[in-house]
Amino acid sequence: MIKHPDFKRYTVTSALPYANGPKHIGHLAGAYIPADVYVRYLRLSGKDVVYVCGSDEHGTAIPNQALKEGTTSTAIIDKYHALIRDCLYQFGISFDVYHRTSDPIHHQTSQEFFLNLYNKGLLTEETSEQYFDEEAKAFLADRYIVGTCPRCGHTNAYGDQCEKCGSTLSPRELINPRSTLSGQPPVLRATKHWYLPLQDHEEWLRKWILDSHKNDWKTNVYGQCKSWIDAGLQPRAMTRDLDWGIKVPLSDAAGKVLYVWFDAPIGYISATRALFQELSEGKREFASPQRDFGNVDRDGWKKYWEDEQTKLVHFVGKDNIVFHCIIFPVMLHSSDQFIIPDNVPANEFMNLEGDKMSTSRGWSIEMHEYLTDFPDRPDVLRYSMLTNLPEAKDSEFTWKDFQAKNNNELVAIFGNFVNRALVLTQKYFENKIPIRGECNEIDLKAITSLNAFPGLISTSIENYRFREATAHMMDLARLGNKYLAETEPWKVAKTDMPRVGTILNIALQIAANLSIVSEPFLPFTSKKLKDMLNLGNVNWSHAGSENLLPKGHALGQASLLFEKIEDTVIEAQIKKLMDTKNEVALASQPVMPLKPEITFDDFSKMDIRVGKIVEAEKVDKSKKLLKLKVDTGIDVRTVMSGIAEHFSPEAVIGKQVTILVNLAPRKIMGVESQGMILMAEDKDGVLRLLQPSEAVAAGSKIS
Repeated sequence: MIKHPDFKRYTVTSALPYANGPKHIGHLAGAYIPADVYVRYLRLSGKDVVYVCGSDEHGTAIPNQALKEGTTSTAIIDKYHALIRDCLYQFGISFDVYHRTSDPIHHQTSQEFFLNLYNKGLLTEETSEQYFDEEAKAFLADRYIVGTCPRCGHTNAYGDQCEKCGSTLSPRELINPRSTLSGQPPVLRATKHWYLPLQDHEEWLRKWILDSHKNDWKTNVYGQCKSWIDAGLQPRAMTRDLDWGIKVPLSDAAGKVLYVWFDAPIGYISATRALFQELSEGKREFASPQRDFGNVDRDGWKKYWEDEQTKLVHFVGKDNIVFHCIIFPVMLHSSDQFIIPDNVPANEFMNLEGDKMSTSRGWSIEMHEYLTDFPDRPDVLRYSMLTNLPEAKDSEFTWKDFQAKNNNELVAIFGNFVNRALVLTQKYFENKIPIRGECNEIDLKAITSLNAFPGLISTSIENYRFREATAHMMDLARLGNKYLAETEPWKVAKTDMPRVGTILNIALQIAANLSIVSEPFLPFTSKKLKDMLNLGNVNWSHAGSENLLPKGHALGQASLLFEKIEDTVIEAQIKKLMDTKNEVALASQPVMPLKPEITFDDFSKMDIRVGKIVEAEKVDKSKKLLKLKVDTGIDVRTVMSGIAEHFSPEAVIGKQVTILVNLAPRKIMGVESQGMILMAEDKDGVLRLLQPSEAVAAGSKIS
């Protein structure tokens, strides 16, 4: 494969999110915000680029979620495809196409791809033993099997991957495997599948990755690929025994579908194909609402996937590295049709408040919930994440850091600089760009620094160092703030208005540059700032100039770019996070098993009444017991109750309770107990008093 240092065009992809539920903000840090920064920069630089994504709607995760929600797989993908798509667009992720793998053109493309490899003899047919659930009477795909991870010991690792340590697995590697359908240990049965013999491509992979990309791929990506190759590659099944998915296009493959990791990356190709075919027909179902494509050739998609002068870049999280760096490239290379990726700048994981993000454990911030709580602040989250991207190792999102980034940087630096420059111009120069007079040393130093920033940011972005690029962007805002602090135009205005004009002219040129270079990072803020500056059509080639705004240019209306986030808002978010975690943990606790069946006559023998606790005291030498005096309406009797670890004596005096009054007395700690207080025990072991919803007379019977 010829490597071209100067590419004619770019194809950029973000990992297809599973349409099996809402996605948390950690996904944004992995595959979407960095890709969007890269794409927006390329577009501003005048590059020909197509940015591709869509919903991954096959695999076992979909029917699993349908089972949980009591609905169909089709209903699940329709629901979550729309939710995920809309959230990503609201965060400003500027896909050219957001497709879906349930679309017929994707099924067609995937089957064509499979047949191409099959007809070339590049797939091997093997009958092997695979796990089978005897109770459910079904072969188990990878995600229908859980067990203990052999790498880290996590007890709920899937048959294809451990979500705790990120290791890629096969079902046979799991310790103590069990079926997710029945909960029973599966058995091995013979079944036929088609495999991609990765070991046959090991020499090519070594040359392509270990030799050609040693110096330009990220160390975490290169290291994981090297580890896989050095360990020796094994054949990997490209088909599954499953009802949900793309049917294997062979006559002897009834009941089998394409492996989701075979068809999902092909989704990048089918999405590009769908985009061009749709636009050529005047449709826009999958096309980005943010772009005008003009006239499009139906087969125009091919140059983005077949021309070697196209640079293909995959943005993924670390759990997708193997699929995008080994399996999919082998498929592409074997096809003799498609280009292979030039880079896969995968990120590690972004954790949350000291723990790994997990929707299933209730420890996450869902994208749609953030947008509901902070509808006008998508850029704040983008900035907070960009400054803390897990580029080389796992990083962490905290609500306090989010608040600090907003208040101390976006508000106090970026927003403060722009607001001062615009308000002072409005005050002193009728909201028009003043004349720049003779420049002194401070002015020239600021202009020289301004000229250098676009190059610094470009270099960082082109090398996939997005944290560094974001820091450079904010340093330009710092330059503006520092310049105004050093020149103090509000003081100079008392004696030398022409000098004030020079200062504000330079400050506004910095602000204009900021509106350009901030666009990849803060697209909504950039647009707002351009409107405030009344800045016309500009691109990256204009950045670095100190003459973007001519003298006399009329500015727009100034307004605040960012607003401070108060402590109470952050405290509410932390509480919400903890409450959700506790709710999920409680819901996941096993329910006490059903006791043996009783007859109505057995139940009718019990005399349950409402009583009132009139006295309560601790019992010596006991941590669990309280000695209660209970007015039952019949009498006042002594009851020994094991609630001392949950209630203090003072907390229960005066409370109405339910009491079983005809329970045979028995001595506890030497005291005769004459009844039983009825309680409810939560799944987490916390006891609750069973009380009437409103006060009733002591002795009222419960039936």
